[in-house]
Amino acid sequence: MSLLKLNSKYCKLSPEQRLYNIDQPIIGLTGGIATGKSTASSIMKSMGASIIDADGLVKRIYQSDDTKKLVKELAPESIFNSEIDFKKLRERFFSDSTVKSRLETHIYSHMPQKFKEAIEKLPKKSLIIYDVPLLFEKSIDKLVDVSVLIYAPNEVQVTRLVKRDGIDPKLAQTILANQMPIEDKKKLAQFTIENTSDIKYLDNKVREFLEAVSSKL
Repeated sequence: MSLLKLNSKYCKLSPEQRLYNIDQPIIGLTGGIATGKSTASSIMKSMGASIIDADGLVKRIYQSDDTKKLVKELAPESIFNSEIDFKKLRERFFSDSTVKSRLETHIYSHMPQKFKEAIEKLPKKSLIIYDVPLLFEKSIDKLVDVSVLIYAPNEVQVTRLVKRDGIDPKLAQTILANQMPIEDKKKLAQFTIENTSDIKYLDNKVREFLEAVSSKL
């Protein structure tokens, strides 16, 4: 497997303009629930791209002692045997604006260091894909060189959610209503990869995208 790098014509940002002032260009990858972002990310990795998973970075931050100390202070019922009970923490997080604000501030303050630690483990000059659900919601798209959306229309998202999670369509729509609409994300993305069929179709679309924006290292 050959490593990939971003084609120079898409390297539009200077390190000073880029997320966390990183020297290497970054592709921001996002999607919506049940659009297939994780599957697309896996395909990109198999093709030679280097993946940094935002959710994975957040999980590492939650494993740190200082985060557990803060959780114990803010939501003591969420700590059991020195470990975080994430179900209880989510309930408190979404019902208490102070807890939500302080935890988000804490998490985001630690993201730059975790991101840089992840970068250091990757091959130099390789194609970096930052897999981040809130790419547009947090305006991170303005801090990456390329933004790409894994897209499936609302009705497909609902069908997949119902099948995947065993929920009724009304609940699926409620879940989607709490996210930025996929059509709004599509308008903001520089590139859109449609995932409206099977895995082979998605694989082909991902390969087409990477061939368009990258070259071998």
